[in-house]
Amino acid sequence: MPVDLRRPNRTFSIRQLCLEFKCTPRALRFYEDKGLLFPARDGLNRVYSYKDRARLQLILRGKRVGLALAEIGEILDLYELNDGGAAQNAKSLLKFRERIVALESQRSDIDHAIDELRRGCDALEKHLSETRPDLLPRAADYDQVLRARLGDLEHVK
Repeated sequence: MPVDLRRPNRTFSIRQLCLEFKCTPRALRFYEDKGLLFPARDGLNRVYSYKDRARLQLILRGKRVGLALAEIGEILDLYELNDGGAAQNAKSLLKFRERIVALESQRSDIDHAIDELRRGCDALEKHLSETRPDLLPRAADYDQVLRARLGDLEHVK
C-alpha cells in the first residue's frame, strides 16, 4: 500500500527528506538554523512534519530560481496569517516578478558580453592569420575542447 505523503499527521526523518529532495542533512540543519524549518525532536532525532516537508519544497524551489534565503523566509512567514494564502501569494508574485526582471537584465548583459567576445575573437584570429598563422588554433577544435571542459565542470557542481 503506497504511503500518502499528503496526510497532515505524517512525519518524516531527515534521511527521508534528504532522499526525496536530493539534499544533504547539513542543508536541512542549515535551514533549521536560519529559522526556515522547525522539526520536532524525538530524543536526538529530528522529526519533520508535513508542514516542514512543504516548507522545504518551497525553500528549494525558491533557491532554484535565485531567491535569497531571507526572501524565502519572508514568503514562508506569511503562511501563518490564515488568510487563505493571499498575502503569501502576493509576496511571492512580487518576488518572482523582481527575479524575472533581474534575470532578464543578466541575460542581456551576458548576450552583450558574448557579442563583444566574438568580435574580439574575430579580430584576434584575423590578426594571427596575417602575422602568425601557425599559432592560430582551428576554431572548431578549440570550441570543442572548451565545451568539453565546461561539461566536465558542470558535472562537478
